[in-house]
Amino acid sequence: MNFPTLADFGHDPWWLILLKAVGVFAFLVANPLAAILIERKIMARMQTRIGPNRVGPRGLLQSLADGVKLALKEGIIPSGVDKPIYLLAPIIAVVPAIMAFAVIPFGPMVSVFGHQTPLQLTDLPVGVLYVLAITSVGVYGIVLAGWSSGSTYPLLGGLRSTAQVISYEIAMGLTFAAVFLDATTMSTSGIVAAQEHHWYVLLLLPSFVIYAISMVGETNRAPFDLPEAEGELVGGFHTEYSSLKFAMFMLAEYINMVTVSALATTLFLGGWQAPWPISMFDWANSGWWPILWFTVKVWVFLFVFIWLRTSLPRLRYDQFMNLGWKVLIPISLTWVMVVAVIRAAIGTSDDDDLARSLVSAGAGLVVTALIGYAIWRLMRLPRVSLRDSSVAATRPAGQGATRAAEEAFDPMAGGFPVPPMPGQVLPSAPVQKPPSDPAKETTDA
Repeated sequence: MNFPTLADFGHDPWWLILLKAVGVFAFLVANPLAAILIERKIMARMQTRIGPNRVGPRGLLQSLADGVKLALKEGIIPSGVDKPIYLLAPIIAVVPAIMAFAVIPFGPMVSVFGHQTPLQLTDLPVGVLYVLAITSVGVYGIVLAGWSSGSTYPLLGGLRSTAQVISYEIAMGLTFAAVFLDATTMSTSGIVAAQEHHWYVLLLLPSFVIYAISMVGETNRAPFDLPEAEGELVGGFHTEYSSLKFAMFMLAEYINMVTVSALATTLFLGGWQAPWPISMFDWANSGWWPILWFTVKVWVFLFVFIWLRTSLPRLRYDQFMNLGWKVLIPISLTWVMVVAVIRAAIGTSDDDDLARSLVSAGAGLVVTALIGYAIWRLMRLPRVSLRDSSVAATRPAGQGATRAAEEAFDPMAGGFPVPPMPGQVLPSAPVQKPPSDPAKETTDA
């Protein structure tokens, strides 16, 4: 296969660089437009609804109509905002999301008007770290939007987003470390070339699982959409935004979804390489066909985003933070050390490649099972029967009361109902008799 190398970049004429940049931008704009419509269609199908079906044939123009509507709506700026930062925040959220796609490889070397060029805008010796750094800048848009709005709920949403990104970027970065150790490079084109014989989803399965969880948290998507939880924060960090500024936040969210999906494809699913058995044909990984395989893989991840949003309820904030700090980060550190030990113990020659691959795959299955068990233990709630709750809540503290009894709480103490935390018990409610029928009592008498 004709894999690009770092030496193949930097030689294109200016018009070819501009053409590739426009192509990347068109890809990033077209995919969110399609994703919004397809998401609404899939969610309607899963929830036994009709979905958008009015604008255009079978509702195909609904995303375009929504974009035009948002662009033409009146932009309302509240009086208490910090106006320069308030206007700059949506731009800070969108621009890094677009810039991160500059190092994503779409395909091999192709001929464009007689010029041999890689189907990739550019590449760097530290291309994956560039993506991680650029996407980290995007969170400033969310934080500044919440702070500059001059309102309580947006501020809380911005603070949540800060904690969320810090927590899950650590785990995400550690998954990159395992890939770097096996591929011996940090350039995106080099990582794709290193997966010519085996994809890293098979050899580095724990890294793939942890990255898949982290990328949902990074994009603020359900069940990790805590910075914009409408049940708690009205709309979160973008509560005070409207019109085109609100549309830019939505565009940034969907572009980030495409970016993290493309990065997962590049790191773990062989990038633009065709899946087996299509890869057995010579034409599958040459020419312009790899763009099709790359797009299909990206849309598999986008479908999982939609599936999770439709199927899972939002996590509690303590569950979400515990998952990041107590499960993903420690297991990521452990797995990086395992990969390093395997690579140092078995060797790096071609003769040792099969043995190293088998050992990595076996160890990956064990660590993945450990991840599943840890998540199950973390999310499992204590099983307390109604009888145990009633007894524990009424037992005196000095007569052998259990820990749950000491932590019994009033769910309405704050003025609105609050669910119990693990280890807390709801107070027993008196059994109410159904209202009696006076006419029936007179008849019985």
